Amino acid sequence: MRNRHIALALFFIVAIAYLALNPLDTQAQQTSPAPLRPPATPLVTHDPYFSIWSMADKLTDAPTKHWTGVVQALNGIVRVDGKNYRFLGGSGRRKQSIPALDEVNQQVTPTRTIVVMTSPEIELRIEFMSPVFPDNMKLMARPVTYLTWTVTSRDGHDHDVTLYFDAAGTLATNDPGETVLWSRGKIHGLDLLRIGTQAQPMLQRFGDNVRINWGWFYIAVPQDEAAQLTAGNQSYRQRFLATGQLPDSDDIEGTRTPQSRYPPAPALNVVLPLGDVGAKPVTRHILLAYNDLYSIEFMQQKLLPYWRVEFPTFAAMLEGAELQYPALEVRSEKYDAALDSDLVRAGGPEYAAIATLAFRQAIAAHKLVEAMDGTPFFMPKENFSNGSISTVDVIYPSAPMFLLLNPKLVEAQLEPVLRYAEMPRWKFSFAPHDLGVYPLANGQLYGGGEESEEDQMPVEESGDIILLVAATEHAEGNVDFARRYWPLLTKWAEYLMANGLDPKNQLSTDDFAGHLAHNANLSIKAIEALDAYAQLAGELNRPDVAKHYQAAAASMAIQWVKMADDGDHYRLAFDKPGTWSQKYNLVWDSILGLHLFPDKVSKQEIAFYEQHLNPYGLPLDNRATYTKLDWEMWTATLATNPKDFQTFVHPIYKFLNETPDRVPMTDWYDTITGKQVGFQARSVVGGVYIKMLADSDLWHKWATHPTEDH
Repeated sequence: MRNRHIALALFFIVAIAYLALNPLDTQAQQTSPAPLRPPATPLVTHDPYFSIWSMADKLTDAPTKHWTGVVQALNGIVRVDGKNYRFLGGSGRRKQSIPALDEVNQQVTPTRTIVVMTSPEIELRIEFMSPVFPDNMKLMARPVTYLTWTVTSRDGHDHDVTLYFDAAGTLATNDPGETVLWSRGKIHGLDLLRIGTQAQPMLQRFGDNVRINWGWFYIAVPQDEAAQLTAGNQSYRQRFLATGQLPDSDDIEGTRTPQSRYPPAPALNVVLPLGDVGAKPVTRHILLAYNDLYSIEFMQQKLLPYWRVEFPTFAAMLEGAELQYPALEVRSEKYDAALDSDLVRAGGPEYAAIATLAFRQAIAAHKLVEAMDGTPFFMPKENFSNGSISTVDVIYPSAPMFLLLNPKLVEAQLEPVLRYAEMPRWKFSFAPHDLGVYPLANGQLYGGGEESEEDQMPVEESGDIILLVAATEHAEGNVDFARRYWPLLTKWAEYLMANGLDPKNQLSTDDFAGHLAHNANLSIKAIEALDAYAQLAGELNRPDVAKHYQAAAASMAIQWVKMADDGDHYRLAFDKPGTWSQKYNLVWDSILGLHLFPDKVSKQEIAFYEQHLNPYGLPLDNRATYTKLDWEMWTATLATNPKDFQTFVHPIYKFLNETPDRVPMTDWYDTITGKQVGFQARSVVGGVYIKMLADSDLWHKWATHPTEDH
């Protein structure tokens, strides 16, 4: 508890110092903000399949769920002197008589969720730690979350305390009607429980609202914790409630489904006796893990998860994870404190809270796998927006977090796309949109796919990749990655030169209100990308190419200002006076040192936007009241005055606190009602880290942070 209080005190000291240097107008912004109430709280967050959340105010208000909203139940009970209390999972029909502990504090940090609960007798601290440190890809790729309990007495007396935990078979199924198998095992230092489907249809199903139904979910328990484990069923929970113990034997009566009632549905059950607990804290931990065997199919080749680079087997990985637990706990605390401090420095306490909530979500929407030649592929799923894999206009908005924390991850995002674009099967002169539908990356399926230019996004995706390659090279200080794919980048730069200034009627990432020709914000992307290409050409010792493209980009920027001018702001589309839109693509002008557009453009836009703010944020454009959370933060970063930046951040913070939709952070919501319009749990929320890139010192500090191996 002492460490938590120290951490909170340090947070408020940093927050007060920031606000003293950056005084704000409103009373709400002049004081430290109230703790952010997450729309959904991350618990186990690793990849699009292994992603479990609490979608309620408290851990005991509702069952835990997969990010899609399907129940994947984790349940927890603590028994104190023979009296039972719930600490995890909803009440449910069979648990209505079990009172819940009083949740007194919930804290979300980049790598941890910490919840403090009390009864009259004890205090229980629960920590879900997912050590997904971006600066260590081998470690980040491990599908292991540590669940730690710390118990102390509150009333000055010793109490007999026992912890109970169970996990349902739905954690390894797409739907609860699938038949599952369950068993136990033992490796060095750990006792294991596992559950998975009988059919094991590996990499056979693809789609958006889909969960994994192959591989095995594991609970690993240190053998020195004197735990009782059973590969049992949900009725074993009733035995614990009555006696404080589990049955002596496993449930071995054949296979059944997670929705079975007679016999009861299978479950993995763990009991951890703590003995007499007084003022001295007593701690226990377990590991929650998933072995998906093969993770992704890329061009008909099955790819292994990237942790296999370090460990030959899942058992070896679990053993290593357990041995490193103490060191990872220390590193997690240090990493979270350092990142939080710099987030507050960059954008203030409310910004820090938003970026912190985005951290694990952005990572967990990806899968990090090993290509056949050992190259890392960091492949996102387009959660609840088609389910596509490695969508370029999803990689683009998510990239700022990875550009900051490990630019090699941006290379790993782009690598499979660029390899695909080099293949003869991709016959177009512009960049692809996607590689298929997760988890099958066997070629673009969206729009015209590989057959037609219909419903493609040529300017969008070509500009995205060039800008991200330039930003990666900017962070790393070398052009090795650009050199490898220079012919592709050149082909796409030529396409933008011919088609980017005044784009034809085509899809863009913001066409929720319909296709749009002459898109001014899309034009900015093309112009910035051409100058970024010129930068790369200069660094690759191609001065004539650099001069040619830089001159073209500068000329286009001058034309853009005239074409988009609408008096006190700039238009949504060149041919539509009286319209407006967020010009978030302009953010690269300063971040990459391009300086193509006069300062008056961003200043006029910021002043105009401030007049069009709604209670929960700035609309995407004049066509509707909805917005995109990631683009709002990019637009806010155009503001050079901290006060103006906070003006845009505060409504986003307010939205997250007040939205009625309890889902992992949506990036598409209405700025008047605060309701979700669509999308959830997407990687694009990594885009909120764009503000950190605007501070060159902070970007350099984190991007060059040495990789730590454990």
